[in-house]
Amino acid sequence: MAKYLYKLGEWASRKRRQVFFGWIAILLVAAIGVGSVGITFNDDMSIPGTKAEKAMDVMNKEFPHGESGGQIKLIFKAPEGQTLESPSTHQKIQDTLDLALNDKAVESIANPYQAGTISKNKKIGYATITYKVSADKVTDASKAKIKGIAKLAEKNGVQTEIGGTVAFSHVKIGGTSELVGIVIAFGILVFTFASFLVAGLPIITAIIGLGIGAMGILISSNFFSVQATSLSLASMIGLAVGIDYALFIISRHRQQLAQGLNVRESIARATATAGSAVLFAGLTVIVALCGLSVVGIPFLTSMGLSAAFTVLIVMLVSITLVPALLGMFGHRLSPKRKKQVDSKKSLVVKKNKDSNKWGRFVTRYPVQIVLVCLIVTGIISSPVLHMELGLPDNGMKSKETIERRAYDLMAEGFGDGINGPLVVVLDGSKSPDAQVSFTKAAKELSDLPNVSSVSPPTPNQSGKFAMVTVLPKTGPNDSKTKDLVNDIREKAENINKDEKVKLMVTGSTAVNIDISDKLSEALPQFAALIVIFALLLLLVVFRSILVPIKAVLGFLMTLIATLGFSVFVLQDGHFIDFFGIPEAGPLLNFMPVLTTGILFGLAMDYEVFLVSRMREDYTHLRDANKSILSSLKHSGPVVTAAGLIMISVFASFIFAEDSTIKATGLSMAFGVLFDAFVVRMTLVPAVMKLLGKTAWYLPKWLDKSLPTIDVEGESIMNHIGDNIDKKVRKY
Repeated sequence: MAKYLYKLGEWASRKRRQVFFGWIAILLVAAIGVGSVGITFNDDMSIPGTKAEKAMDVMNKEFPHGESGGQIKLIFKAPEGQTLESPSTHQKIQDTLDLALNDKAVESIANPYQAGTISKNKKIGYATITYKVSADKVTDASKAKIKGIAKLAEKNGVQTEIGGTVAFSHVKIGGTSELVGIVIAFGILVFTFASFLVAGLPIITAIIGLGIGAMGILISSNFFSVQATSLSLASMIGLAVGIDYALFIISRHRQQLAQGLNVRESIARATATAGSAVLFAGLTVIVALCGLSVVGIPFLTSMGLSAAFTVLIVMLVSITLVPALLGMFGHRLSPKRKKQVDSKKSLVVKKNKDSNKWGRFVTRYPVQIVLVCLIVTGIISSPVLHMELGLPDNGMKSKETIERRAYDLMAEGFGDGINGPLVVVLDGSKSPDAQVSFTKAAKELSDLPNVSSVSPPTPNQSGKFAMVTVLPKTGPNDSKTKDLVNDIREKAENINKDEKVKLMVTGSTAVNIDISDKLSEALPQFAALIVIFALLLLLVVFRSILVPIKAVLGFLMTLIATLGFSVFVLQDGHFIDFFGIPEAGPLLNFMPVLTTGILFGLAMDYEVFLVSRMREDYTHLRDANKSILSSLKHSGPVVTAAGLIMISVFASFIFAEDSTIKATGLSMAFGVLFDAFVVRMTLVPAVMKLLGKTAWYLPKWLDKSLPTIDVEGESIMNHIGDNIDKKVRKY
């Protein structure tokens, strides 16, 4: 592979203008494509085959007109000293609803006085406006009318909030988050390279790669089911790895220029060596993200494939456009000139004599460092023992949003359970007297703990099926609500036996509970798959038994520490004000699986860039300690800069408005922080010091049977160096 990358780098530096304008042309074509076909996101996060989804299918079949039109709830609160039944308040509400009828898109309005949707204290009530079209097709004009009507009611002294199935806020695509991440990353690169020009190159290439990847995702949304969060996740990962991959190649190029290589030769070698590592690391991240599809959950598959596509694009940009730009700027990217020495001698001898303070510290106290890392991991990971999973509801949004204000007002008037009703579908097709059985079943449901109320059974046209609405006393993400769903399903077995009626629980709350359970079941299987893949992969790359085991154990430490930190902040509510999290609540139900896939890829990136340098030096001098010191001296600063860049990019998404993106950005930022600086830069060299030469032990029979993968391209560089170093010419 290094041989082809060497030729690719040399070709890109010669054809630099064609390569540059070629990528710009691809970006423009992709942008035109988006403008032509538009964007069609599908934010459905259901999992076909779960109990709640099966019940939903039965309900849609037997009650085909029950939920066809989108609904908006206008929620009213009477002025101080009055109730909704006060004549003046009653008239104001009626006038408000009359205005809503002026919209021809409205099918019907159920006012609170006729529907009986008024709280016990008569202070709060809601009207349900049903439209002729589904919730996602209600026009902006209709929404604007409702907002105007609500504001008019507010002016008349009646607090009015807007809820229902019609969404009034959407996930914003791009913006402040990416800009903040780019600015911070640029600052880190300026500090690392001491050059504004050099610092700008990784930013430029990452933006171009990210732009093409994002445009591709937007176009694909017209043909596949793609969520808006998929684009945000892809942007998060694509921007971070795009900057990092360019950083690795540029850093290697500048090291070689300082050693006396000419520009074109240095570009070719940097592409062959650092480019090989970039290619391997990128493919590892892609495999990890595509691996999310094995879980069998559609929206996770969409997220994984979208992010993997973006990583593929930025990886291709890194090994083609970066060499082209390096060729364009030539010697202007060179660091301060040092006395030129024989380049091969410098790479093999001089770097093994170098060390830095951190390397000497880690190798001096390896036992103590390992113990401290394990203790810190244990402390940070402990909250994971009480981890709860769920999907964010409107109660976890900012109090400034329309949805949160409606959520709070409904809970104030009718209890927390009103925001998470459970719909129970009753199948009485095998019952001799379905109506009587339905009534008995509803009575038994009302006797369950944590039930606030149960509506009378509503039969369908055939009379063989009925629906009841069960209101829990607790909110949709409360663990007691989950217990109630399980209690209903347990009770269903007895009711089916006694009354010959089959009970099925559905509704958004039950669907979310089933999704969380499904994801919890999938996590161990997915983690096991990732671990096995990592062991085999690193066994081939590093040709060692202990190094892969150490790398995988380090990844598992990162994973549980990240989940523990996420629970501590997002679920337990510590520091949520500092991070701008509106409300504490359960972890995103797909967070553990998503975190596993993403962190695995990124952790292996740092493992490869750091440990491959150790292996390269060890193969030359057979001195385990010197190889550790050399790696921390030469690869350590690059890994440090790369880690800080990735942390800043992920952390910048904490400023996003959407709670899902906020939570993901926070968790990923901590995960990279922990993996890069606690595991890879601290624990790994300490463990390697303790292992010594045994770290590189591999039985001869196994060594012969394994394929050879030269990640750093060292073997081909030795061959090229012998033939080209004699003919170094200025470029």
